[in-house]
Amino acid sequence: MNADDWGRDRETTQRIFECILHGTVSSASAMVFMEDSERAAEVALEANIDAGLHLNFTTPFSGRDCPRHLRERQRQLAAYLLSHRFARFVFHPGLVRCFDYLVKAQLEAFHRLYGVEPARVDGHHHMHLCANVLLGSLLPVGTFARRTFSRGLRREGLLRSAYRRTTDRILARRHVLTDFFFHLTPLEPASHLEQVFELARRFTVEVETHPINAEEYRFLTGPDILRRLSGVPIASGFLPARRAQHLSRHVLAQARGRSCD
Repeated sequence: MNADDWGRDRETTQRIFECILHGTVSSASAMVFMEDSERAAEVALEANIDAGLHLNFTTPFSGRDCPRHLRERQRQLAAYLLSHRFARFVFHPGLVRCFDYLVKAQLEAFHRLYGVEPARVDGHHHMHLCANVLLGSLLPVGTFARRTFSRGLRREGLLRSAYRRTTDRILARRHVLTDFFFHLTPLEPASHLEQVFELARRFTVEVETHPINAEEYRFLTGPDILRRLSGVPIASGFLPARRAQHLSRHVLAQARGRSCD
């Protein structure tokens, strides 16, 4: 159970923290150059919270420590990515350096705040899957990367299905992926979460949540989630450390082998 937007602002951080204390959230995806990024990093380090990097290309940086030129580059990317619904799927050669700059700046900021390189990387609004990031291989090799949403009970067209399979294959060449990925909502009908929790008995499943959403926050801090889990354990971190290290080394070795070929 991973909560997005850690550090976006104080209220968001606090709600995620309460869910972690409640035992219903395993880890968080941390934003940098945001209003509460520095304080959130201090909280995470003190409380030993498993945090990964939540790459942000679309929501304006609100931190006082963010350089002006970095804000301008982000505005440039946001204007393109939000210009139309298919922009993220189109590789833009004129923005190659801009994407590279923003990814590197956020990786460096995470290292400065948390003292380590991020072991996990995902994207705000899932923009880590946009064509320039994916085809430019901008995410650190060997890291955990968030896959596309798993189909589950939803019907999908051939084009969407092909996109999902192709994207996950590209990611798997350089990164570690969970077996399935879902959003916590919708909470109703119950069949959605029943399927998610049933899969979690046999596979590694990531569930994305946003506790700043009142409905999700109430569910994560209330008794109903424990009843629905029916004995399925929520991991205390993103993955057990030994397994995560093993998988990461395996993917890194595979990536290096392909580059030698």
